[in-house]
This record gives sequence, C-alpha cells and structure tokens, in this order.
Amino acid sequence: MPSPGPVTIVTGGAGFIGRAVVHALRQAPQAYGRVIGTDFAAADGVGEAGDICDEALHTRLFDQPVSYLFHLAGVLSGASEADFEAGKRINLDASIALLERCRQQAEGGGPVVRFVYASSIAVFGVPTGDFVDDQTPPAPFLSYGAHKYAIEVLIDDYSRRGFIDGRALRLSGVVVRPPSQSGALSAFNSDIFREPLMARAFACPLPPEATIWLSSLDCTVSNLLAIAAVPPETLGVRRTVTAPVLTARLVDVA
Repeated sequence: MPSPGPVTIVTGGAGFIGRAVVHALRQAPQAYGRVIGTDFAAADGVGEAGDICDEALHTRLFDQPVSYLFHLAGVLSGASEADFEAGKRINLDASIALLERCRQQAEGGGPVVRFVYASSIAVFGVPTGDFVDDQTPPAPFLSYGAHKYAIEVLIDDYSRRGFIDGRALRLSGVVVRPPSQSGALSAFNSDIFREPLMARAFACPLPPEATIWLSSLDCTVSNLLAIAAVPPETLGVRRTVTAPVLTARLVDVA
C-alpha cells in the first residue's frame, strides 16, 4: 500500500545539487513526506532509476499523489549546445511531459503539485553589467538558456490555470563542484577554487576583468527550499525568481 502523507519527487536526485536537496528534504519528513529521487537505485524504496524522458518512469513517479516536485534534471549548457537533440529531449520535452503529468493529476482531482524548477541565469545570455535581477530582460543565446526560459514561461501559464503551483529559481555557478564531465560551461567557476588548492594548473576561458556569479551549495539548497515554501499569493503571476549570488571579478578571486 502507498505510504500516507506527502510525496516529494526530486528529478536529477543523484546529481551534485540533487543529492544535497534530497538530503535536506529528508530532514523535514512532516513537510515533505516520502522523498523519491530519480537516478537512484530503487532498491531502498526511496529512489527511481530510469530515463527522465521515459513515460514509464513518469508513471511510476505518479503512481500515488505527488505533493512536491523539485525538477533539477537537465543536460547542462555546453553539453546541450554540443548535442541539440539531447538538450531538447531532456531540458524541454521531459520538462513539458512532467508538467503535463502534474496537470493530469490536478484535473483528475488530485493535489495541485508545488513544482519547483531549477532554472539558470543562462536565460540572460551574456549580461553587460555586474547586476541582474528579476527585471532584467531574458535574452538567451544558447539552446540551454532558451529551453530554460521556455519552461519558465510555461510554469507561469500552468500556474495561472491552476494546473500547478509553480516557481522557478534562476541559479548561477554553484561551487565548488567536484571534477566531472557534466558539460557545464560554468565549470571553470569551480576550477578557479579547486585546481590551485590541488596545485594543478588550468586555463580560465574568461579574461581577468570578467565578472562571475557564484553561490555555495548550501545556499543553493536553502534557496530552493525557501522558494518552495513561499505562499503562492506572494509570488503572483510571475513565478520566476533570480537567486541571490556573490559577484566577483576573476582578478579579485585569483
């Protein structure tokens, strides 16, 4: 029998941010109930392995009413630029399919899912100044940013119609990530801290006067949980918030 109480889904739950989010949610069982992370082995009953684009996985995730969905899964910037089909399939098509599952649950008389989406400052393209906020016009120039912005717009629309209670948080470079082949163009944000500490040389792709936008993993997780807790009437019709970050010039970091 399905367990009583809330069910919370975390897509991309085995990733760098996802693991930390899953851990934090499981510290608050009264609020979030049973927390299921995708990309985990399913043996312990708290994970679901499978392709995030797979309808069979979606069916398993929604086999009982879902209260919260933290959508963190994605193909990152450089990887999605190198492989358009993979980026579109995961960042756009799978996200729409999950939104549709939430809509179907609501229209079927189930709870309205609080849908928390990890967006990105990639929606801004290349900002010309040191400051961006919620009023900065999106101007993505890569497929990754375009897909993120498209889902932000759909979250507004699905929320307006009452299909979901959505909110999107635009994340910046989260540091310090372990070395990986994630395909993130912003991976150098972690390299500039990690590699010198390991006495290793690396090539920074930006000039010394460039500004970078940074956030720690702990702050990122706290911000995702904070936006999940915001009452919908406080957010209004625009459901996207730009996460607070630390800005710094590369020359100052070095």
